[in-house]
Amino acid sequence: MSHLNKQLHSFVDISNYTKGFEIVSTQFGPDGRVYILLIDKVPERVRGMFPPASLKERCTYKILILDDHIQEVCLEGQQFNYHYVQPLQDYLLLVGARCHYYGPDQYDLNGKIIDYEGRTVNELLLGDGIQSVQVTGEGTIWTSYFDEGIFGNYGWNEPVGSSGLVAWNKEGHKIYENQAADIHDCYALNVVSEQEIWFYYYSDFSLGYISGSDRTNITFMNPRISGCSGVATDGYHFLFDGGYGKNGQYVLKKNVKPGNLSKGQHIRFLNDDQKFLQPHEQDFRKDRLLLREGSLLYQVAVEEIA
Repeated sequence: MSHLNKQLHSFVDISNYTKGFEIVSTQFGPDGRVYILLIDKVPERVRGMFPPASLKERCTYKILILDDHIQEVCLEGQQFNYHYVQPLQDYLLLVGARCHYYGPDQYDLNGKIIDYEGRTVNELLLGDGIQSVQVTGEGTIWTSYFDEGIFGNYGWNEPVGSSGLVAWNKEGHKIYENQAADIHDCYALNVVSEQEIWFYYYSDFSLGYISGSDRTNITFMNPRISGCSGVATDGYHFLFDGGYGKNGQYVLKKNVKPGNLSKGQHIRFLNDDQKFLQPHEQDFRKDRLLLREGSLLYQVAVEEIA
């Protein structure tokens, strides 16, 4: 398999916006803008391992929206632990990865819809153990789940995310639930559009493709990569995360025959200093990869390396 080193140039430095804050997540929205969630103090993990659902003391979140300028939205006095932010049509959706079940009709609501002034519009239950969240331009919320959200923890005997992959409308009602794949842990999700959703999961290490307006057409490919955490695609080229233990390494494959991917090419990206880019976070959406190294953000589209 051939190797390619590709020089990238950062497109923004957000250090002026991060003083007194820690970056929680960096994601593309369906509009191609970048959405960054920050918190003024990072909560301690439960037993040193798990992020708590709620916070011991109130905190302030900040959301940065990157376009040709940077917009800031502040959210003060919060007691829930949020991990993701996505635009939801005219609003913003904050999602916490963890939520507790306390009893019948008693559970944490881990999705919060806010306006751009930081006011709460609605709160939703999206289930415990959320691995990733991507919202479409039309307002469909896709959530994928890791093993605890599928098999149950935090009081959930019948987990909301037991199928591993769920779509919701903006009122918080399930409109799709995976039935085609035996997902133990959904490692990667890429919601290209309402009619095109890609997901990669354990333990089959398969790449699933949901297509069509009714989401009933599902096909599978074997990318021959173990533990891949993301994939970007234009439908023909596929840029995969390198898999287990390969942070900052990627593989580019082509869909040479329907359902059959090429052996591919190993890729490493170089940062502004021409050193190997070691991302603190990465996000795959549509045909693009977003990388954050410190306060610098980089992006690349698959056609730029194909």
